[in-house]
This record gives sequence, C-alpha cells and structure tokens, in this order.
Amino acid sequence: MYQYAGVVVNNDSVQVDKIFTYKIPISLIGKVLLGFRIKVPFGRGNKTLDAFVLELYEQCDNVNKIKDIASICDEMPLLRLTDIELVKIMKKKYLCTYLECIKVIIPRGITKGIKKKTMQVLIVSRELEGKFLNEPYKNIYGLIQLNNMKYNKSEFSKNFNQSLSSINTMIKYGFLATQEIIINRYNEKNYSRYEEKILNEKQQQSVDFIINSNKKKFLMHGVTGSGKTEIYMNLVSYMLKESKQSIILIPEISLTPQMVERFKGRFGRDIAVFHSRLSDGERFDEWMRVKFGNVKIAIGARSAIFLPFENLGLIVIDEEHELSYKSDSDPKFDAREIAYMKCELENCKLLLGSATPSIESYYRASIKELELITINDRADGAAMPSVEIVDMREELMEGNRSIFSRLLHEGIIEALSKKEQVILFLNRRGFSTFVSCRKCGYVFKCKKCDISLTYHNAGEFLTCHYCGEKERISKNCPSCGSSYVKYFGVGTEKIEQEINRIFPSAKTLRMDFDTTRKKNSYEYIYNTFKNREADILIGTQMVAKGLDFENVTLVGVIAADLSLNLPDFRAFERTFQLLTQVSGRSGRGKKEGSVVIQTYSADNPTIQYAAANDYDSFYKNEIMMRRAMDYPPFTKILVITMSSEDENLLIKSIQNVGINLKYKLENNDKITLLGPCPCGISKIKNFYRWQIIIKGNIEETTAQNIKNLVYELVKNIYNNIRVSIDINPSSMF
Repeated sequence: MYQYAGVVVNNDSVQVDKIFTYKIPISLIGKVLLGFRIKVPFGRGNKTLDAFVLELYEQCDNVNKIKDIASICDEMPLLRLTDIELVKIMKKKYLCTYLECIKVIIPRGITKGIKKKTMQVLIVSRELEGKFLNEPYKNIYGLIQLNNMKYNKSEFSKNFNQSLSSINTMIKYGFLATQEIIINRYNEKNYSRYEEKILNEKQQQSVDFIINSNKKKFLMHGVTGSGKTEIYMNLVSYMLKESKQSIILIPEISLTPQMVERFKGRFGRDIAVFHSRLSDGERFDEWMRVKFGNVKIAIGARSAIFLPFENLGLIVIDEEHELSYKSDSDPKFDAREIAYMKCELENCKLLLGSATPSIESYYRASIKELELITINDRADGAAMPSVEIVDMREELMEGNRSIFSRLLHEGIIEALSKKEQVILFLNRRGFSTFVSCRKCGYVFKCKKCDISLTYHNAGEFLTCHYCGEKERISKNCPSCGSSYVKYFGVGTEKIEQEINRIFPSAKTLRMDFDTTRKKNSYEYIYNTFKNREADILIGTQMVAKGLDFENVTLVGVIAADLSLNLPDFRAFERTFQLLTQVSGRSGRGKKEGSVVIQTYSADNPTIQYAAANDYDSFYKNEIMMRRAMDYPPFTKILVITMSSEDENLLIKSIQNVGINLKYKLENNDKITLLGPCPCGISKIKNFYRWQIIIKGNIEETTAQNIKNLVYELVKNIYNNIRVSIDINPSSMF
C-alpha cells in the first residue's frame, strides 16, 4: 500500500515549483490516488492549500519531518495518468512550472470552487392536488399547474405579479414544493441537419489511407475548397463506430460557428465546445461532460487539446499553419506539439490539415515524421479562382488615388449587379493606422506603450491596440501647436466608410477585433453574411481562413504588403498563407470566382507564388532560405524577454544576464547569442521591454540550465522584473 504522496501545491511562486512529499493518514490509505486534488498544510504557518498528487511511494526517508495530508477535495481524480505524464514532459519542454501545466489541463474554475449550477424551482405538490385553496393561493396554484412550470420563486413572482409571501405560505403548508435542478451552461441550440456528402475519389482515398495505415501522424495538404472538413467528419464517424472519441481543433473563434453548425448538424447536440470566450462556468460544464463520458466529440481552440477523453481515437488540427496554436502565456505550449505527445501517450491518430501547411510541418512530412496526403482539386470540381495582381504604383502614376484599384472597383460593381457577395481583406483594423503632424513630424503615440495610436472614426478617438488606452483626437499638434494634423494609412473601419460612400446601396459587415468583442458577435456576423443579408464583408485575418460562403465570387486584398515587411523570419511565410487562404474564399460554389491582390511589391516572389497558388515553389524557396540562415525547422530559437517599469534597472539587469550567459555558453559552438537589445515594441502598458535571442541546437538540458541561471540572477529583484522565456515564439516582437 502507498503511504506517501508526491504533490504539487497550488502556489504560483517559482521557488515552490517542486514535488513535496506528504504522509497519507491511515483513514485515507487506498483513497489518495494519482491525479487527485487534495488539501495539505503548507509552510511554516501550515496554511491549508490545494495540491495535486503526481506520485505515490511505499517508502520514504526522514518520515518524522513529513506532514499529513488533510483531506481529499473531489470524488474523482482530475488528472489522468496520461495527463500526469504530459505535465512532466511539458515542464521540461516549455521551461514552465508544474502548476502552470496542471492549470492548463483542468478547467480554471475548479480551483476557484466552481461546481455544477443548480436552481431551486417550484413544482405542484401532487399529494395535495385538488384540495380547496383560498384566493390568492388558488390563482398561484393554477398558474403553475396550467403551465407545468419549473421558473424559481423570484422569477415567478416577477412574471406573474404574485407576492413572495403568498408563495412561501403555499410551500410552508405543502401545496407547492421546491426541487433542485441542474442548469446547463453549455449551448443546447438545435442545428439544421447537415447531410452527409458522397466523397469524391481523392477524399475517399484519404479517409481509407488514414484509417487503414499503421502510421499515426498525417499532414493533409489540400487546396482551399478541397473538402477537408468532410474528410474530418468521415473520420469522426468511423471513430464513433469504434467507440472512440475525437478532438477537432480550430485556430480562431471566428471559425467556431461554422464548424459547430456542421458537426452538430451531422452528429447531434452532444458535442463539447471549448474556447476562450466561454465563461469559467461554461468551460467547467463542458469539461465535466467530457470527463463523465457524456460527449464523444469536442470542437475548440488550442486549450481543447487537453480535454480528458478516456478513449481518444482522433485529433484533427484544422488550418494547422496558424500561429494562434502557439500560446504566448505560460505554459507557452504549441497545440500541435501537444497533439504529437498525446498521439503517443494515448495511441490515437493525428491529422493536420491546411491549404498552406507551416514550413515546419511540411518539412516533417518531407523527412517522413508525418505521412503526407495531397489534394490538388476542389471537392465539387469547381475551378480555383482567377487571381490578378494590381501594382498600386502604376495606379498612382495614372491618377488613381483611391483605396481601390480600378480593377477591384469594377469587380465590386459587377458582383453587386449579379447579387453576388464580396469579401475585402485588410490585416489592419481601425480607421487610420497613425496620426502625425505634417509640420514638425510629431507622431501621436501611446503614453504607456512604444506604439503609434490608431485613429477610430466612431467617437473621434485614438486607441492603442496593445493596452487599450484611449484619448480624444487633438486638432492641434501637442509638440508645435500646428493645426496640420493628418491621418495616415488605412484600416478596416476606413475601408467600410469608403465602401458605404461609393456603394451606398450595398449592405456591409465588418469582422475585426473591434466588432467581435461581444460573446456571440462572430456567430451573428457569420450567419448574417451566410444568409445573404449583407453584400460585402470587410475584415482582418478573421475572414482569411476556413469560412465557406458559396455566393462569394470576388475577394479583394487591399494591401498585400502589410505582413511582407515585418522584421520576422516568418514574414514571407505569413504573407503567402494569408494571401492564399483569403483568395480561397472566392468561387466556392457553382459560380466562378476571382481575386484582386493590390500591392506595391508586385514583383515580389512570395506574392507571385500566392497568386499562382504554387505552394511547392514557395516551400522550396523558403526552406532553402531557412537552412542558409539557420532558422527553424533546422534550429531552435529561445527568446528571453525581461520587462520592468524601471528602465534603468531593466537595462542593468538584462546586461548582467547577457554577460553571464555569454560566459556560460562560450564553449558551446552550436549556439549563437544575440543581444541584449530593446524588443521590437520596446514598451507596453508602462513596462519597458528588452530581449536576448539564443539560436541554434538547443537541447532540453541546455534550455533548463539557461532558465535556472536567468532566474538565479534576478531572484533578488524578481518583484520588479518580469521574465518570460519562450522557445520558438510565434512572434519576435
């Protein structure tokens, strides 16, 4: 029998990031199991804390100093054995704490005490039914009986204008009773039937290959409209027949309404939906539905990868190239990497799908770590849209100073005349990208961040897209007093205004961060456009992926250069993916589609490859550059970011870290150290930011030693310095 437990306490301090040993009291022997949440006395004051059991021992040294476990919190283990293995792997791989790993696996509401939501409701007492009642009790009794109600007391009182005292009197004498019911906080909406489609030859071959192969990991490179979702559904259907469960990951909340609509329309309502827009209570309920085996399918963003299915058969990662699968908060995990781990730990199949696979995934396929499936044609035989590149330099030289090229303008007129729909893509929200003084050159910047403020037309204000700070627009320059204040650049809000001015009869929708803040705003915009209640959808990258509108025949890319010139080694890849994906929104039905790409870099190879839908040529060019420059997938990049409100303390501290790291790594010829230097955005929310970049063949032990050294060097000033360590970050800013 196990008499001791190794536990991780619920304390965020890095100093207690270790496994502590506790004695299992006689009354709990055989009841304290791996994965349980328990209560333990901790520290000199023996403060009672939650803890998680990760190890069990029969024997232990220094037993006289070991404290006893106080109690068990739950009737079941929160962590499965495979979860515990995953926690230990993640801690090493992502240089994070045990607790950070545990918290991403269990719903955050559990440690806050969230439980199932219940409500006391009124019901008719059948034992006394038919007995004589005086007014006003007769009226209350009749209303409840007539409507076969279950509202609570306060709701009934409010809706039917009945006093609480009368209701309480009836309860007291047994004419009414109360009953506790569970309130479901998840979506119980019914969806129209989404009929199963007959697969074409290539789709069926793909399904059969995945099912029958003795391999576990697959990459499906299928052009936009090739029917990847239908392949996913057929695989899920097969898993259900085998009594196995499936997780479908999607990168954006904006894609959730479409995917949920299709899957619930095909498989019914019993599908868990898991993403960041859910409340803690909703996430708790969905997690519990999975835990108790009430659902066999889950759809969600990256955190859904951790849902506790007991017999997982399939993980699908749709739009696998998306950077949003990488978390930028601790633990800085990549959902694709977690899926690889779960694939081995839980012996399930993994399918990555994309029209524009990430360079890293395609490279893995080239060295046979993933089995490659290629689909070059659209599912229904429809042609790929025709794509034309417009050089905006030539437009300007010929006198066109409009946001829209003549070709795009004419295309919009034609589409609207045919009652067809248009998508306009610009990866920048707001009305104007920055505001400056034409006389002295002053640029309006956020006082808390090193970033220019964006002008938003609604309300005449400037806003920071990093901290949310707002300020009223000034008519005069704060620096020189000049009235020559001008707006530069274009955002989605400006595009919408121009469309409304030029095409006043067209109904527009805008999908960006500003219009999707509310909980169900994605679903509203999606359904409105799908139902053809709007003619033109204007948006950021939210409209560039996955969405399927059969009446869209024209896509316009307003400025293809925006992501091309970012100081990031993934800039070309990101641009190719965005242009290819947004182009794929056109011509997905029976009507022919067209795409207009507006750019000031018309001869850039990346834009040319995207226009030609030529992934192979782009990949060959990009992988050659990555190899020459020693970038992933051939190396790892470890970024140490330090931030503080005290700029002098920050610079002094990170320079000290840099000196010590150079000394520590001077004999390692496989690693290059760059910096320290200010981050691309050197100040956010009043915190100054500097970074050190380490590039090369970084092994896990080396990364752990780097982390330990950094934290040791800043331990005396830890309250004044924030430290973030990320391996292969999604952004270098």
